[in-house]
Amino acid sequence: MIFNMKRADAATELSVLVDYLQGRDLKMTRPRQTVLEVFLGIEAHVTAEELYDAVRKVDPSIGQATVFRTVRLLEEAGLARSACRDDGARSYEHAYRHKHHDHLVCVDCGAIVEFREAEIERAQAAVYRKHGFEATGHSLELFGRCPACRRKGGTRA
Repeated sequence: MIFNMKRADAATELSVLVDYLQGRDLKMTRPRQTVLEVFLGIEAHVTAEELYDAVRKVDPSIGQATVFRTVRLLEEAGLARSACRDDGARSYEHAYRHKHHDHLVCVDCGAIVEFREAEIERAQAAVYRKHGFEATGHSLELFGRCPACRRKGGTRA
């Protein structure tokens, strides 16, 4: 997990969360702000449990339920996006001002590779048109074995 507490747009993302909370008559609390700051500092896919572990290093008084609820708020506010909902825990990634991409997921070690393939995007647009749907977004996850696991002869646990 790559951790980087200094993000230039953290103030903007804080403002997005504050606006979202105010629109629902919720308050911006110090624990919510801490969870946001820690989340923004992690430049990788992160599970709620991994985020909780990272938050506890910054403020041990913040409970697991607070972190898990705040992750849901971040997702609802458009700051986080659920990624890779395979057999394991759901992971999250930054969403605000981050370009769309898809994922390759290793079924053995859980490695995640982000990619964008123009041909796949065109094919998806054609499917929307064919069925008369208005595109609002999509999520594509491809599962397989990464090169390292293939070299080790790995099998799914």
